Amino acid sequence: MTLEELRGAIDGIDDRILDLLRERAELVEKVGQVKDKSGDPYYAPEREEALLRRLAAANRSRLPESSLRAIYREIVSSMRALEQTIKVAYLGPRSTFSHQAAARHFGNAVELLPERTIADVFEAVERGRAHYGVVPIENSQEGAVNATLDRFMDSEARICAQIFLPVELNLLGRGPLDQVRKVYSHPQPFGQCRRWLAEHMPGAECIEVSSTARAAEMAAAEENTAALAGGLAGEEFGLPILARAIQDSASNVTRFFVIGRQPARPSGRDKTSVMFAVKDQPGALAKALAPFEKSGISLTRIESRPSKRQAWEYYFFADFAGHAEDAKVAAALGELSGVCAFTRILGSYPDTAAS
Repeated sequence: MTLEELRGAIDGIDDRILDLLRERAELVEKVGQVKDKSGDPYYAPEREEALLRRLAAANRSRLPESSLRAIYREIVSSMRALEQTIKVAYLGPRSTFSHQAAARHFGNAVELLPERTIADVFEAVERGRAHYGVVPIENSQEGAVNATLDRFMDSEARICAQIFLPVELNLLGRGPLDQVRKVYSHPQPFGQCRRWLAEHMPGAECIEVSSTARAAEMAAAEENTAALAGGLAGEEFGLPILARAIQDSASNVTRFFVIGRQPARPSGRDKTSVMFAVKDQPGALAKALAPFEKSGISLTRIESRPSKRQAWEYYFFADFAGHAEDAKVAAALGELSGVCAFTRILGSYPDTAAS
């Protein structure tokens, strides 16, 4: 076939795709009418993840799964907007990694709302200013994001999805590297670039701010300063990259939670997060973990945090395989509640793989 013939064949396929998208949109509008009557949420993370898994398993093309998922994320996002415009709060300003995670998960057909702090993201969801929020929960190098864990102690927001975002950190600034006297960033990126900063900028003052985008904004306004942030923040505030990909580990990934007011239903492969406080007695933590071992449930993560209500009182946060509606998970959670002073299910959500 000639080039023109090949292009004509592609045009014909595009026309068929357009017709199929129209048919899909018509069905989605009918789904929206049903949800209007039933009160079901317009965003169903378990349904969307099950769709992506099914398409990835059925894929026979040369398109990699990551590309297939990206294409269908935008299709689903656009179709969802026919039912309702979803409002999603995130730790702002624009160009933060939280912003990137929210856009990556929800697609472009949503209204993204920047918030000043992680606590403000929770409040936006709790007060109904946003349907959902995106908050960082842990980094593969630096561990837990304590501000998020602490906020769960007082929040009724539910975890309904998780997002994994590979993180590349750059040193952004206008001046030569040897003239930089101050570096701004969020505390987590400083920890993720600790060795590089010690080796290449031992004399620079590291100043913690609320977000990487805020760091870039401040560095853009001052002489002899730089920001530790992603490339998107540099583009947003007109800062060149002085040093690229300076994180101490090449496999630097941050995990985010999507929080909302309604729980996610089972997707077929799920994870559950729970918070609990043990009783003040010998062997209390062992008793709390025993129901999981007894039920053959794999704990994938456990963290402790001071309760901030009473000295030496701690809350524990745990993730494990399964959905709270699964019979063996429900039984284990029932036993956990019986041996703990306090128990709260933070949410069950699709167990997506790290990117």
